[in-house]
Order: sequence, then structure tokens, then C-alpha cells
Amino acid sequence: MGQTSPIDKVFTRTLFTILKIMDVNQRLTQLAALGDRLLHLSDDTKAELFAKMQNYNNWFTPKQSALALNGISRYLSHDKLKAWIQPYSFDTNSADKNIGIIMAGNIPGVGFHDLLCTLMAGHKARIKLGSSDSILIPWLVEQLTSISPELASTISFEERLTGMDAYIATGSDNSARYFDYYFGKYPHIIRKNRTSIAVLNGEESEFDLELLASDIFTYYGLGCRNVSKVFFTDISQVQDFMKAMEKVSGVLDHHKYFNNYEYNKSKYLINRVPHFDNGHLLLVESKDLVSPISVLYYEVYDSADSLKDSLTSLEDKVQCIVSKDGWFKGSIPLGTAQSPEVHDYADNIDTLAFLLALE
Repeated sequence: MGQTSPIDKVFTRTLFTILKIMDVNQRLTQLAALGDRLLHLSDDTKAELFAKMQNYNNWFTPKQSALALNGISRYLSHDKLKAWIQPYSFDTNSADKNIGIIMAGNIPGVGFHDLLCTLMAGHKARIKLGSSDSILIPWLVEQLTSISPELASTISFEERLTGMDAYIATGSDNSARYFDYYFGKYPHIIRKNRTSIAVLNGEESEFDLELLASDIFTYYGLGCRNVSKVFFTDISQVQDFMKAMEKVSGVLDHHKYFNNYEYNKSKYLINRVPHFDNGHLLLVESKDLVSPISVLYYEVYDSADSLKDSLTSLEDKVQCIVSKDGWFKGSIPLGTAQSPEVHDYADNIDTLAFLLALE
């Protein structure tokens, strides 16, 4: 047989690139159609879905589930998806891979972004659901495959993920050691425990502090983007802070939150641990980052520079930092922690770039 000419090779590569770009644009259109469908769900459909989610996991109240679904639909807009993928190259990716995705279950739909990245990269998603979030993700997949039946063969739910080409696993520090033992020899992203913090400088208004309240209490503090520690410049700020937090006292209506509050309050009283208490939130001075549900840790810092230096060693433990208008270096504005954009990657690891780089 004759050799392929250089011109034929160039033509083949060009055709391959064009087909890849067409595939990417098709997937983008399909995913954007899912976003549009989510925006126009009937009240009855949402009520039925949210009731199923709450029956399965009491933490997932209709209000919290609606917030999660709105967040997903927001970044599934056609314009946002197009802007997101624009910097990436999709023409060098070889045959599609089987990607094992082990999802967390701490907040509703938390693993959807990994699925989104896998689909956009043109791979097959093999999903092991988080034990606490097994309703929303399958429902979203059902909606997506009804829009695009050809995607059905690229998504499956598995009990065991063996023989995958790559893995994306999210869990606790303990489970991360397990993941690393079993998946370490494969291309992987393994995520551990993270939390978020707030840095205040005393110039925050009552409105600013109410924005911070959403960063703290959305999803009852169960997410890695929830603020679990606040840094004050002076202890005198605590009074205004705790007063502003009274606006979200409704969290006590949730029996699990209430039980956590009562338990932690009793523990601090019995052990004589100094703390502030506004009736639904306990504020405790601590060097630790991750606080229990209903508890917020705090520290007083000397200067922004010294705080920045001390936080450098904790970068692998902090998901995001919030401050008024994002004044603190590396932070985002108060009230935005629970509204990540499609380009905001967990642990600051570019998931899409990782998937596109697979050989």
C-alpha cells in the first residue's frame, strides 16, 4: 500500500479538528437546552422533585434544593458555557475515555459540575453517587438524555468503579486516603475536606454582614463553600456581627440544625468554654478552621499582611475566602460564596483541562 502523503495527513487532521469542534458545539447546545429547561420547570414538577429529595435527605429542604437547582441552571446558559470553553483546545483529544466520578453528597447536586466537565470533554461519565444525594443527579441526567438521547450511552450509574481510564473523587480526608490507594496509579483528581473563611475589617455595614450570613447558613453550613470561620480586626466587632446574624434565626426551624445547636451549646456550657450565643449561632474562638454545624469559629488578626502570610500554609484547606467587595487579596465579595460560576473549579484544579489532557 502506498504511503499517506503530507497533504492527506494535513487534510485528515483538519477534518478531525472540524468534527471535534462540531461535537463540542453540539454538546454545548444540548447542555444549554438543559439549563433552559430547568429555568422553565413548572411549580408542580419542582414541588414533586424537592419532596423526593427531602424525603431521602432531611437536610435538603425545598428552599435549599431550589437554590442548588437555580445555581446549576444559571451557569448552563449558552453564553456562559461558550465563554467557559473558549480558552480550551478540543482538537487534540483522542478517543473518549471512561471517567469514574465519585460524587460527594453534602449538598444537592454537588457532583454535577464534574459530570458537566466530563461531557464537555467528550468522555463517558461512570458515576458513583454520594449516599446522601441520590435523587437530583439521576433526575438531571434523565432530563438531559430526554433532550439528547445520544448522550444516554455516555452516562451510567455504577456501584463499583473499576477499570476506568481516569478518576475524579470527592470526599473526606479519610476517604481521600482510600481513593489514593486504589486510584493513585491512574490519572486522577482526588479532593479532600475544605472549608471557607471570611475576613472582616470593621468597615462592613449591616447589609454586608447579612450577605455574609448567606455564605454561612446556606445549606446549613454543610458545603465546602460555607464560611465556617471569621477573622475580625477587633473583638468589638462581634456584637454587630451577632446582631446581623439574627436575620437568619429561621435555621432553628430545622430539627437537625436545632439538635446540633442544643448539643453544642450544652457542651460549651458544661465544659465552660467561652462563647457568644445569639440564640441560634455559637461563636467560639479557635485556631481551627472547620466548625461543627451551628458553630462558627473566629480569630482576631493584627494586619492583612500577617493574616495573608498565615493563611498561605492553609491553602489546601480553604475553598474560598470572602470579604467586603473582595478587598482581601485572593477573596471574593461577601454573599457570593454559594454562587460559583461554571469556571470556578473545586480546589482550584481545572477539571476540564485535566480531562482534555488525557492521552
